[in-house]
Amino acid sequence: MLEFALDATIRPGSGLIEAEFLANFPWLSLSILFPIAGSFVVPFIPDKGEGKEVRWFALGIALVTFLITIGAYLSGFDPSSNELQLSERVSWVPDLGLNWAVGADGLSMPLILLTSFITALAVLAAWPVSFKPKLFYFLILAMDGGQIAVFAVQDMLLFFLAWELELLPVYLLLAIWGGKKRQYAATKFIIYTAGSSLFILLVALAMGFFGGGVPNFEYTNLAAKNYGSAFQLLCYAGLLIAFGVKLPIVPLHTWLPDAHGEATAPVHMLLAGILLKMGGYALLRFNAQLLPDAHAQFAPLLIILGVVNIIYAALTSFAQRNLKRKIAYSSISHMGFVLIGIGSFTELGTSGAMLQMISHGLIGASLFFLVGATYDRTHTLQLDEMGGVGQKMRIMFALWTVCSLASLALPGMSGFVSELMVFAGLVTDEAYTLPFRVVIAALAAIGVILTPIYLLSMLREIFYGKENKTLSSNRKLIDAEPREIYIIGCLLVPIIGIGLYPRLITDSYTASIEALVKRDTGALEHIRQPTAPMIRSRNLVGAIITAPTI
Repeated sequence: MLEFALDATIRPGSGLIEAEFLANFPWLSLSILFPIAGSFVVPFIPDKGEGKEVRWFALGIALVTFLITIGAYLSGFDPSSNELQLSERVSWVPDLGLNWAVGADGLSMPLILLTSFITALAVLAAWPVSFKPKLFYFLILAMDGGQIAVFAVQDMLLFFLAWELELLPVYLLLAIWGGKKRQYAATKFIIYTAGSSLFILLVALAMGFFGGGVPNFEYTNLAAKNYGSAFQLLCYAGLLIAFGVKLPIVPLHTWLPDAHGEATAPVHMLLAGILLKMGGYALLRFNAQLLPDAHAQFAPLLIILGVVNIIYAALTSFAQRNLKRKIAYSSISHMGFVLIGIGSFTELGTSGAMLQMISHGLIGASLFFLVGATYDRTHTLQLDEMGGVGQKMRIMFALWTVCSLASLALPGMSGFVSELMVFAGLVTDEAYTLPFRVVIAALAAIGVILTPIYLLSMLREIFYGKENKTLSSNRKLIDAEPREIYIIGCLLVPIIGIGLYPRLITDSYTASIEALVKRDTGALEHIRQPTAPMIRSRNLVGAIITAPTI
């Protein structure tokens, strides 16, 4: 049965009826189903073929969805609690143990807000789309509901279905509206992501059926089971592959530069702003929260993979001459800080990973939108073919500069706070030996040094490099339009706001992070016991995790 009901015994005129109604209103179900229902209305909207009517409808649906998620946060979410809130549960397929179970805590609520916010701006960014506009906006709205569902559902089998729902729209958006190599990029995306997601299904079935009886895939039920160490490690490894593709973790990353290289501006925003965050969120939700013993074993590997991400992707981005691929590798580098934060056993480091996901969602969306806007004017992505356009596009140059400074973690921007939290959380993490912490911090700092070098040199080549006379004489080389300024302005407000006052966001998930870290540190203490099973090499763990080792 549905687990929300209005208490009719509250006295009229007390002012509590409205509060009770708002608190028990099915906010999350509505935020998932409303954009999906809106997408099915799109084909029936009268339109002359240019999308002028459809785009207004899609924007209205996306904005209302954003307002619904804000209503959920303001009316039914208590940031000081680590308990599941806004819970709704309907028995869907009882024989399979499949329930429509949604809810939100500090790990999911900020990302639900980020999803609806970025999607609304992506619809506005798609304003010039005139080729098959009905199908385009249908896919965007369907993605909106599917991506919110990924963060809101509380049933692992339902999570898998929501994860799969997001794949087809992205594939079609790449294959139909992409660049010259769109078919290759779309096919590579679907092979990587759909193939790896099979691990989610296998692990979900294994965990749900573990212990016998009627299966139940809800997170609370899965977390209460007493899995064996070997079982946890197998499940953790499978989920790490599945979520590592989406994050992405090197060497499972190669689909992302190809996808970004062929995508349009609104699809860029969804890929960088939301899609990558699904992998980071899932690592926190499943690997760290549901499999704590295995996480205590794998955490050093996550930190090492994070450093590889930071250095490898930064160096590769430095060498790229294609603007889209340069920013794509920059995204991979920045997501390495998320891995380091997840691998730490401190509240500061894990909180930094969460903040880095939110921060990068905003910054990545802004940079990729500017990439699309610049391509619309120059019709080239090669840095060698750009240059000398700063005088004609002064506002565009200013927007590029501010967003690039945010990406290189300038103090006062959200990226600085999140990366600083990850660094501070790592170096103060007494779960690891001092030499390991020093080496990791020193290596990660290389990425911090490389980022401003390749971003500032990129700005110089685009706007103040050797002048391309053919390009600079182009009459269509107009400056930023009001719509473009508005989109970047909407993204810069939270970027700067979080940078100046991080508690705007961190207070919403601090309680959940504290509970998560407490669970993981408890698991770490368990595997340190002399009676704990030997799962990993004494030498490897002894060199990384503070004694006593397993």
